[in-house]
Amino acid sequence: MQDNKKSTYTGFTDARKEANKRYMEKFVEVKVRISPSKREDIKNHAEKQGESLNVFIVRAIDEAMKTDNHIIKPVDSGK
Repeated sequence: MQDNKKSTYTGFTDARKEANKRYMEKFVEVKVRISPSKREDIKNHAEKQGESLNVFIVRAIDEAMKTDNHIIKPVDSGK
């Protein structure tokens, strides 16, 4: 039996917009230029690891820095 639930989604509210803005203020963007095929290779690999492209890239950087004996500061969760 299928429930006929109606969505309570009210759209992109001002509150959601403000929350997104506060969240994004905690980060910076870093651009990397790679070919579209390389991006797809990396994205596919990340998915096989159960990760997003962003999470995989950050982890790869952290692992490379650790291998290079760089001291990695703990991530500030903002809580």
